[in-house]
Amino acid sequence: MNAQFKKGIIEMCVMHLVEQQPMYGFEVIESLAKDIDVNENTIYPILRRLTDQGYFSTYTEATNIGAPRKYYRITESGKDRMEEYRKEWNRFLKGVFRILEGRTV
Repeated sequence: MNAQFKKGIIEMCVMHLVEQQPMYGFEVIESLAKDIDVNENTIYPILRRLTDQGYFSTYTEATNIGAPRKYYRITESGKDRMEEYRKEWNRFLKGVFRILEGRTV
């Protein structure tokens, strides 16, 4: 699979997870890794980029063990972007299935 295409899909999945509830980085990785082959070298740059773009905000929470955790929360701008992703993704999938089912003519 094309690396850029895969990154876009993973970014959409990251946004969806954080839209459901605020999460810290390793929690995002664990959630995705149940179904997709990902690691921290893929996810942390995405989290930073989405934060830099204003789609996520961050806050920290103390833990009983170790350093405080940095949580990511989706912003209103992020929710709008996620809705665009959903529409684009659905149009893309519909087109792919039309082609695969031979309904393009």
